[in-house]
Amino acid sequence: MAVSESRNASAEEVLKAALELFSRQGYGATTMRQIAEKAGTSLGNVYHHFKNKEEIFATLLNRYFQVLLDPNLRLNQVFARAAFPEDLEEMAAHIEEVVDRFGREIMLIYIDVIEFSGKHVRWFYETMAERFHRIYDEPLKARKERGELGEVDPVFAVMLSVRWFFYFFTVEKYFGVPMHFGMDPHQAVHEFIKVLRCGLLPRGEPCPPGQEPAHKGKAKGRRARS
Repeated sequence: MAVSESRNASAEEVLKAALELFSRQGYGATTMRQIAEKAGTSLGNVYHHFKNKEEIFATLLNRYFQVLLDPNLRLNQVFARAAFPEDLEEMAAHIEEVVDRFGREIMLIYIDVIEFSGKHVRWFYETMAERFHRIYDEPLKARKERGELGEVDPVFAVMLSVRWFFYFFTVEKYFGVPMHFGMDPHQAVHEFIKVLRCGLLPRGEPCPPGQEPAHKGKAKGRRARS
């Protein structure tokens, strides 16, 4: 193994160890020595890669956010197609995949809020609206002009859906309270999607109880996917 590859592997072991410790016991309760012991390396080697504990913590969060911004992430490919709200089931499924894969990183967000007042995560959420408007403004505006969507701001509805799905699956999987909506998680997702689709109906077209709403325009006469 080349020297540079060995150094990278060593840094990765430090990050892996720190992620496990931070997500389990928090930032303040984790020491650099604990990270070194968990990584199976010396304390000096940890400092060789990272100047301090906060740099390790920030690196872990930034890595997660870069994954969320990666165009190749399947969730982002759903966003890029801008087929909302017909794609809500697919969106929910891919958000669940992200939550399953990055549970420890998601826990770091809560730790950052508690121990750093959101210092390392604020930028990601401050730029959220801009990112979604850049993707969805034109296609959803066109659909509203064709009468396919109602008065609800559709980009706001996209952001609401994304945040709700992330929150819902995080609580279900990592907060120790499955079925916290009092129903099977997939049924809860189904009910939320119905709420979103009914709210997006053009004015004057009611949402029949227990039925999926039909859209006007090109989609008239077709039932929305459940």
